[in-house]
Amino acid sequence: SYRWLADSREFQTFQHYFKQINLRNLAMDAKKQLRIKSGVVKRLNKEVQMYQKEVVDGELKVQQMKDEGKDPYDIKKMGEVVDESKAMVPDARNRLRKAVEDLDLLLEDKSSADLPEYKAAQEIRDDVSV
Repeated sequence: SYRWLADSREFQTFQHYFKQINLRNLAMDAKKQLRIKSGVVKRLNKEVQMYQKEVVDGELKVQQMKDEGKDPYDIKKMGEVVDESKAMVPDARNRLRKAVEDLDLLLEDKSSADLPEYKAAQEIRDDVSV
């Protein structure tokens, strides 16, 4: 049997060593997850803003084309582009909302509050409204 191994001092030292490594990996994992999740929130927030800007700019462009008497086919195609951008806004908002929820879950764990990644993630979270 391997019972003698579990009782040995070397094995207990070995277990302690791996627990320490595991704790370090958890800390590194928290840093990595904070960086990843805050980056996702930042990117999706920019994406939502970009789609909203595309909608406004596109609508202005369509109106300008109508005022200038441009070809109806061109106006119709530009309107389709605007409609595509309008359709993307709710999808992008939903993905942003989900990403913010994920980040909020990470930020609830105050054990990593002293990390610079935590503070950066908190700033990003404070800047984003869903």
